[in-house]
Formats: sequence, structure tokens, C-alpha cells
Amino acid sequence: MTPSPRSRSRPRHARRFLLVAGALVLLGTVASRSLRRARRETDAPPERAAIPLDPRMRRVGEWLRQAPIPSVAEMTAEQAIQASRIPHTGPLVRGLTGWPRRGVRREDRTIPGSDGKIPVRVYTPGGPAAPGRPLVVAFHGGGWVQGSLEMGDWMCSTVAADLGAVVVSVDYRLAPAHPFPAAVEDCFAALTWSAANGAALGAGGRTGVMGESAGGNLAAVMCLLARERGGPAISHQALIYPATDLTRETESRRRHAHQILLNAAEMEAYQRFYVPEGTPKDDWRLSPLLAPDHTGLPPALVQVAGYDALRDEGIRYAEALRAAGVPVVLTEYPSMPHGFVNFPYLSREAAPALRQIVAEQRRYLLTPPDARLPASPVGLQP
Repeated sequence: MTPSPRSRSRPRHARRFLLVAGALVLLGTVASRSLRRARRETDAPPERAAIPLDPRMRRVGEWLRQAPIPSVAEMTAEQAIQASRIPHTGPLVRGLTGWPRRGVRREDRTIPGSDGKIPVRVYTPGGPAAPGRPLVVAFHGGGWVQGSLEMGDWMCSTVAADLGAVVVSVDYRLAPAHPFPAAVEDCFAALTWSAANGAALGAGGRTGVMGESAGGNLAAVMCLLARERGGPAISHQALIYPATDLTRETESRRRHAHQILLNAAEMEAYQRFYVPEGTPKDDWRLSPLLAPDHTGLPPALVQVAGYDALRDEGIRYAEALRAAGVPVVLTEYPSMPHGFVNFPYLSREAAPALRQIVAEQRRYLLTPPDARLPASPVGLQP
């Protein structure tokens, strides 16, 4: 497989998107009054907090809904393929998705996959490599249909800088041009390659995985696949509002069917493009919650958003891991919608959420894994 080339000519939606992005950057400077932060770590599934949707994120959603950009739910397969090639670069878009951290080196490479070359971006922190520098393999979100390496620059470079880790971000093949299981096999090939070449990349310690939304789904699946296939060894998984069950209509899916940033029609479109007709959605490579056995999986951080259709299945996955004896930290951000970590300059909780991710990675990738260690603190301040 040769990945589809990025289009050099920008589709007409792209320029409009950049204009909307610029407006959203301005929006971040005149946001509504603050809400008190209300994060919660729990040993049981948290009930929905009586906290309103963050006004700044509500405004972001309203702007995006009014933008002259078609929703994935309105796209044909060909339009979805073309949309996946829109560049995610430039200062206006960076105002949404975040600038990379200074002092972190970024290197784009292609690595061998099971069906051609896979683009990856390697983030290396500045300064001499510390002994036991960890490796983190990251998978972007986008419903297996959208997303890019650029969209993960802020998150991946921040983890590299704050954890002192080498981070490998994977540009896996996207549906509908490359439906399931292409993304799964690309991600596993990249995970295997990264672990095998860790020393050459400057990493000599433990390996973790991380991902948000569809990327959280893929990160969870990687842990199951690594267990089934005998490696690579994974010491931690950070799952940010992950999709874990494509078969079930949960209460949060019903409640947030018309929510901002991710709605029921968009979820249906993502699944329609990603899952080939006739493929059972209870395959655990699609729905890791439905794996017959969750024992022996690495410790996990699961973050969910209160105004997210995927909230309940994230909680259920944390429950399933905990029931199997896996150490789990489950954190809810009650006032946040799906995708809030992708807006570091507009979301009040993006930076605190990422700080918690780094704190949990530090526990398991830099120190001997020990379930008796205290959980990372609640209410981390930016």
C-alpha cells in the first residue's frame, strides 16, 4: 500500500475553514465568564454532574455548526476521501489545534507496514537522552475517517517535553478509502516497529500508547492485540474519550445525539465509512469493550467528557478493565464536550487533562509499575 498523496490543491472548503478557524481564535480571547472546574476521579461510574456545558466550548460548537463546511454525515464516500486530504497546517488552524512545543524536535519518516509504507512523526525532547527514556506511540482521532499528524502536534510535543519521552505519532490509513482493518494493522505495525527501534530513536525505557476518540479505540485495541500476539510489551494506556463499543445505544449516545462536535448522525457516518458491510461490529478490534477477556492488559487512564456521546462506553471500558484486575484511573470532565483536548487555547480543561495524562504516564513509564502508588491528583491547575 502506498498512502494516498496529500492534495497539493486546497479544496474550496479549506479556505473557508481557515477563516472560521481565525474567528475561533479571536473567540478564545473574548470567551464567556469562567465556570468552576469540576473534575472527578472515581472508583464507580460517575453520574452526570449538574454542571452546564462550558460556555466557551458551546460557542466553539455553534461557530463550527454555522461554518460553510459540510458535516461528515452529509458527505459521500468520495467527498470524505477528499476532505481527508485537506491540510491541517497554517497559523489559523494552529490557533485551534495548538502549536508544537518549542525545544521538541519533529522528524517525519515512513516506516514499513503490512501493506506498504506508513508515515509517522517522531517527537524527541531537547537535551541529552536520560537513561530509560520512555517511548509513547500515539494515535490521532477523527472517526477513522479524518485526522492527521498535524492535529496531534500540540499533544504529542507536550508529552515529549513534559514526560521526557520519544513520541511516535502514526498517520494510519483512513476510511473510506481504506476501511477496517487497515487502521488497526497500520497502528500495530507502527507500534511493533517503534518498540523494535526504540534505541535508535533515543528511547530505552518502557512503552506506552495513547489516543483520543477513534485513536483511543485504536490504543485500546493495540493493548489487546499485543497481548494476543505476544508483544510488544506495553506498560500504560492513556485513553481519551475512547470509542469502545460500536454495537450499543447507550444513554449518553441518546442524551447527546445532537451535541456539539460529535452527534449521532456523524457517528453513524464514521462507522458506515469505517466498517465494511457485513463485518460484525462485535469484533473486539472494532469494539474493545466486547473482548472476551481483559486480564493482563496494561494499567490505564480513561478520560471521559460529560457532554459526550461516548461518555458511557468509556466508563464501561474502565469498569471492564478494573473488573479484570487492571489498575485504572477514570476521570470525568463534566462540563466538556467530545474533542475538548483538541482545543488547547479555547478549552479550559485541555491543559489540565494533558497534565494528568503525563502524570499517569510518569507513574508507569518512569517508575516501577506498582498498583499501590497513589493516583494522580484531582484538579490539576494549568
